Amino acid sequence: MNKTLPTRLKSATLALLAAGLLAGCASSGNPKDPIEGFNRAMFAFNEGLDSLIVKPVATGYDAVLPSPIRTGVTNFFGNIDDLFIGVNNLLQGKIPEAFSDLGRVAINTTIGLLGVLDIATDAGLEKHNEDFGQTFGRWGVGNGAYVVIPVFGPRTVRDTVGLVLDVQADPVANHRPKGERDFAQVLRLVNGRANLLAADKVVEEAALDKYSYVRDAYLQRRRNLIHDGNPPRESEASLDTDRSLSVDARLEEPRAEAPSGGAVLVVRMEPVDTK
Repeated sequence: MNKTLPTRLKSATLALLAAGLLAGCASSGNPKDPIEGFNRAMFAFNEGLDSLIVKPVATGYDAVLPSPIRTGVTNFFGNIDDLFIGVNNLLQGKIPEAFSDLGRVAINTTIGLLGVLDIATDAGLEKHNEDFGQTFGRWGVGNGAYVVIPVFGPRTVRDTVGLVLDVQADPVANHRPKGERDFAQVLRLVNGRANLLAADKVVEEAALDKYSYVRDAYLQRRRNLIHDGNPPRESEASLDTDRSLSVDARLEEPRAEAPSGGAVLVVRMEPVDTK
């Protein structure tokens, strides 16, 4: 039995329960972030974990391995993601995109040597970015409160429920034997974090308050992803916030997904990015 999966799900659930308890007695005045005190504490924890362990390992990984090998690792895990991206596009009713995603998997798994080579992109099949949180958003489910989960990083309540489904469906997290599974997960984590190293400087230079910057960037990015880059017009106050985050366009196209800012675990690829 996979003991890692229940542990992760339990951790995410406990974090949400704690957030829910705190929401009743501590409000920041920001309707999008009603439990800011809790979230800042978790953000600081994740930042410390990243600074002490994950980032140094990712930096060494980036320095030692040649770029073609790192690209192959990113492509391999991205190919696994494409299968579930296709499922989510199907659930959202985006049939052409779903068939394109599944076509990517077929081409890259065979001609692309299990996804190490991204032949599908060269063939004109665009890579998409979908997950269960986005699917819930397309179905009309609201964000819920913003919450920072230990290790997993920034989420909303809706995206946390989606995360649980993402992890349940993740073939890497459920792979056996245990040794191969653990190696694959560590490799995916380190590779994903290495792909985000270049974005660190952008965040550090742009943010007077890194927590607020990451929170607003995350919420903006998720809104754009749910609406495929064409979100409905918001109020002027919201638009002012969006304008202040225009620098985030530089963070939107890392090749592997990992939650940005205070998040150290790559669960389902994509840099965790900002697309």
